[in-house]
Amino acid sequence: MDDLDRHAAALRALPPSCGPVRLVAVDGHAGSGKSTFAGRLARALGGAPVLHLDDIATHDELFSWTDRLRADVLGPLSRGQVAHVHPYDWNLRRFDPPRPLPPAPVVLIEGVGAGRRAMRPYLARLLWMERGAEESWGRGRHRDGPAQYAFWDGWTAAETRHFAADPSRPFADVLVRECPSGYEWLPGPAATAGANQIITERDRLLPPSQPPY
Repeated sequence: MDDLDRHAAALRALPPSCGPVRLVAVDGHAGSGKSTFAGRLARALGGAPVLHLDDIATHDELFSWTDRLRADVLGPLSRGQVAHVHPYDWNLRRFDPPRPLPPAPVVLIEGVGAGRRAMRPYLARLLWMERGAEESWGRGRHRDGPAQYAFWDGWTAAETRHFAADPSRPFADVLVRECPSGYEWLPGPAATAGANQIITERDRLLPPSQPPY
């Protein structure tokens, strides 16, 4: 069952993964609920900074933003410095003035591709929103309305190509499933027993009402 304070405490206890920062990725299909979940988790972490990959991607670079992310975010954070992100304006098709992203103890990065191959060496944990592609895309289309249907047609094709070439879910430490009462945290494909592991393989044996740790 949902207990974000407890999970937040476990994340804070992890070893740093990017300089002094515990970088935690929230990945999943577009429309799966990543932004809402990341916002709630950030509040449970006491106001942890959140980097939205919608601010990094562009119309021309839906998934080709790795180099910019390394230069603008991962490099500074790994040195314990404040990173600066130029958010992309999806209406005006241009980058806005930079916003600071401090090297807090925990920094969340959410968006499609947050757990990509190039990112995983910098991550303390990879969380995957456990909602299917078609359901997620349907939610996204409904949220954005008919005016964005053409964009969604192109996006779903691009997302499918991305995850076919560089999947994230097989490497997730935790699968996050939205429930009527909150979120359920389940062991991901990459979860193994060990020190500071949020969820371990043995948790599969626990009844649903019992906390995993």
